[in-house]
Amino acid sequence: MTQKNEAKTLILTFLITLGILGIGYWIFQIITSNSNSPNPSQSSKTEIFAQVTSVPAGVFNYGGSTSWAPIRKEIDPIIQAVQPNFKLRYVQHPTIPPGSGTGIMMLLDNQLAFAQTSRSILDQEYQQAQQKGLTLEERAVAIDGIAIGVHPQLNIPGLTITQLQEIYTGKITNWNQIGGKNIPIQPYSRTVESGGTIQFFVDNILGGAAFGDNVEFISTTTEALRKVADNPGGIYYASAPEMVEQCTVKPIAIGDEATGLVPPYQPPFIPLENCPAQRNKINVSAFKTGEYPITRRLFVVIKKDNQVDQEAGQVYANFLLTDQGQDLLDKIGFVRIR
Repeated sequence: MTQKNEAKTLILTFLITLGILGIGYWIFQIITSNSNSPNPSQSSKTEIFAQVTSVPAGVFNYGGSTSWAPIRKEIDPIIQAVQPNFKLRYVQHPTIPPGSGTGIMMLLDNQLAFAQTSRSILDQEYQQAQQKGLTLEERAVAIDGIAIGVHPQLNIPGLTITQLQEIYTGKITNWNQIGGKNIPIQPYSRTVESGGTIQFFVDNILGGAAFGDNVEFISTTTEALRKVADNPGGIYYASAPEMVEQCTVKPIAIGDEATGLVPPYQPPFIPLENCPAQRNKINVSAFKTGEYPITRRLFVVIKKDNQVDQEAGQVYANFLLTDQGQDLLDKIGFVRIR
């Protein structure tokens, strides 16, 4: 019995020793890992809104691109909750429809602290700023896709970029010309002067050509979506987060070739009659890879005047470029750039 007890004691002692050695090795690994990693205060300095530094206090007017509407709705209130002294006030021009161009114009007229755009600053805008003794800076914060929406009952597989161009320049005027029913096409667009999306569309889809005579110009995306929903021949283009998840208009696939059509939504398409209980989701992966052919960047435009407005614009961009900001942008349908 004594020998058996001694054997048990030896085995137990051996197991305990192994356990102690294992725990010691685990602790050593943690210490080594921490010593080889960057200083946490440096690596996570601006990962969340609460860690952004040099945030100015005050009320700051901002505005511009309508493509930023989901950001103003979903992300800006979170920034406000975390940084309550950094007060954001969205402002529209009293007579001119909102858009990237309108926002930059208001910025140069000292009506905004910073502007939100869906296109780069134009040469003429840089020149106007220079004439006022200012310098403009653009900071990219996300990638956006442009979605094309048609009437829910229109039955076509999608459009090529060339077909889209010919619809908006007036060369294709009936859906039966591209495989649809005998329905006259009614293209809708906002005006070139106000919107970055429209300027991008003209430059990159129309190749600088003029809109066709049959294009009807409207002032807002909300109005355009309503018109397309009421018109079996209607078609409109807008930022994907404004188009894909709504319940009245069908987003369609787009491609460089008819054999490579890519939807702006995650397939399979969810019928609109299931909305709002079920909504289509944005095809973020296709935007990230460039498989979807119509994407562009979103910018914060900063007025560099060494005043508090410059600080506000820089800090706002910093918020959106934190990990928290990029995660939220990704969540609402934009593509993170870092």
